[in-house]
Amino acid sequence: MYSLSSTPIDMSKALAERHKALRKHLKLSQAEMAERSGVSLGSLKRFERTGQISLESLLKLAHLMNRLGDFESIFQTKEDLSNIEKLFTTKP
Repeated sequence: MYSLSSTPIDMSKALAERHKALRKHLKLSQAEMAERSGVSLGSLKRFERTGQISLESLLKLAHLMNRLGDFESIFQTKEDLSNIEKLFTTKP
């Protein structure tokens, strides 16, 4: 199946790659990150290798890296701006 949009698997692998890059940028080993976050070392290794991780563990890792706020906009309803747009497009 071909698609221009990301699949859940694509997204989870991309998240894992970005996580790993940030972990390395912060100069944290996998063992240190696992210990400090409360996520098992096996779960962390699996996440970085395959992208598979529980939501709770992902949030723990994000919290440790001061990125928990990145999740605040997920599943938020988007504002309906159509009424505002009408103000600028309707002729008197």
